[in-house]
Amino acid sequence: MKREGDHASPIGTFSLLLGYYRPDRMRRWSSSLPLTPLRPGLGWCDDMASPAYNRLVSIPYPWSHERLWRDDHLYDVVIVLDYNYRRRRSGRGSAIFLHCARPDLAPTEGCIALRAEDLRRLLPRLAPDVVVTVR
Repeated sequence: MKREGDHASPIGTFSLLLGYYRPDRMRRWSSSLPLTPLRPGLGWCDDMASPAYNRLVSIPYPWSHERLWRDDHLYDVVIVLDYNYRRRRSGRGSAIFLHCARPDLAPTEGCIALRAEDLRRLLPRLAPDVVVTVR
């Protein structure tokens, strides 16, 4: 079973909930998926004790979180998967995203990462009725 900090992707089939993108690095694309431009003051809470666990937060934030506005290109596009989101349980894992891979395709902390060019090709096809299956 998936746990916070185990560096594993969860196994299952997950809906796409919403997306974020870096407006300074790419333009908004046509999609039925709700899209929001990122800004430097946004983060995602990964602190199991926080009431905002596995949710978007404004930085500064007093609990542990990760910044969504990164210097690398990993979060130029971030699609939030419905893993531990709608039925959230503390400690079951947070910030499980579909996002851009590192240039060397190194493993993620538990997300699903695609080459930036492959993800950009998929973007117009992403919608709330699309699912991602991890085996």
